[in-house]
Amino acid sequence: MFLGIDIGTSGSKGVLTDADGTILARSERPHEVSMPRPGWVEHDAESVWWADFVAIARELVEAADGARLEGLGISGIGPCLLPADAQGNPLRPAILYGVDTRATAEIAELAAELGEKAVLRRSGSPLTSQAVGPKLRWLARHEPDVYARTRMLLMASSYLVHRMTGRYVLDHQSASQCVPMYDLSKREWADWAEHCAPGLPLPELAWPTEVVGRVTAEGAAATGLPEGLPVTTGTVDAWAEAASVGVRAPGDAMVMYGTTMFLVQILNRPRPHPGLWGTCGAWPETYSLAAGMATSGAVTDWLRRLVGGEFGDLIAAAGTVPAGSRGLLMLPYFAGERTPLFDPDARGIVAGLTTSHGRAELYRAALEATGYGVRHNLEAMSDAGGRARRLVAVGGGTKGGLWTQIVSDVTGLPQELPAETVGACLGDALLAAEAAGVDTSDWNPVTSIIEPDADRQAIYDQYYRRYRELYESTADIAHFLAAEQHRTAKHG
Repeated sequence: MFLGIDIGTSGSKGVLTDADGTILARSERPHEVSMPRPGWVEHDAESVWWADFVAIARELVEAADGARLEGLGISGIGPCLLPADAQGNPLRPAILYGVDTRATAEIAELAAELGEKAVLRRSGSPLTSQAVGPKLRWLARHEPDVYARTRMLLMASSYLVHRMTGRYVLDHQSASQCVPMYDLSKREWADWAEHCAPGLPLPELAWPTEVVGRVTAEGAAATGLPEGLPVTTGTVDAWAEAASVGVRAPGDAMVMYGTTMFLVQILNRPRPHPGLWGTCGAWPETYSLAAGMATSGAVTDWLRRLVGGEFGDLIAAAGTVPAGSRGLLMLPYFAGERTPLFDPDARGIVAGLTTSHGRAELYRAALEATGYGVRHNLEAMSDAGGRARRLVAVGGGTKGGLWTQIVSDVTGLPQELPAETVGACLGDALLAAEAAGVDTSDWNPVTSIIEPDADRQAIYDQYYRRYRELYESTADIAHFLAAEQHRTAKHG
């Protein structure tokens, strides 16, 4: 049997599987982020990451009922910054990925010092709020005492691997998101990493399918896991989730439907693009392009709370509305936008509203808006030379059928639906199984395929063109309104 445990933004999940990939037991724990100041998003590593991990591990070990465990895989949100001392003790709460925007000044400084083109060429990604390098500089500037004591750069997965094995190691995929500290073409820490984090010892690098240690006696006592259990390197949750649904060959792409929309496409070589994140893949022979919308399910949840009703009722009502939502067009930038715009001050817009429109049209317009956003990102990937040939849909938003159908209609691409969409924890178990020499090619088979409708696709082609124009023609207005929102929030 194999264990996989994932630490997410709003909850943690774990699975126990057999060698065929059958899920034998599941466990889940909800948690929340801390937002102590505007633009700050944090997790406490001890009370969130460690507490969830221990609870899930104990529950799954009990479910194993004495059966032999062969491996443990761990993933988590990333890229994150958890500064720790030489023993791995956290020195402050972890600074989360691109949703934490505190290091804006440091992003601009590093871009000026190193050169934007040089960073993109060597690191594969532009400097954005997703990057770890600027956050390290922010730490050194604003919390110098913490930085002076920092001897480890940890993320969710590597923190837990250290707690279990004592090893200070990070997987290449996570490291490649420590922009600009990792050289993507050489697959090693870049020589200018010292410029970003002077004096900081960087972790050893390994691949997610490598066993990097075994559960220590101390780790076993805390979690109930057997002492000596092999532990793989771990990785960022989205790449573990891609692994869970067989997205691993060049041209494969995962579309993850959730609170935000996230895409991972597999490549056979780096293809940097200024509007995307270029990284290593989960396997040594792969690279990837990644994209993320700032909101997707968050907008539909906002609408549900605004107009009332349950998701099932809203989906059913939206399903009766024709493509184009009877002349409505929405920009889904309710929290700014990540790729490919990298515009934190973009804002949501609903164009074409009349008194004859109701919640059904608004809900469908929101689903269509995320479809346009997915198409925009897929076109950026194609522009970079990484055209997607196979889409696999995952996440809670795949349930109900309407959302995934709209995305296929908007993009003109079919989407495969796997048997299990439990998430990254299944991918963790799969990577642990591969490290043990297990053939995982038959794990989590495809059970259905969503085909695009040609008539609706023709309608959406017209709307998509206006979607792109709407952002370009209203960006100045959106930026003015965003500035007003920042000003009024600051002054009450």
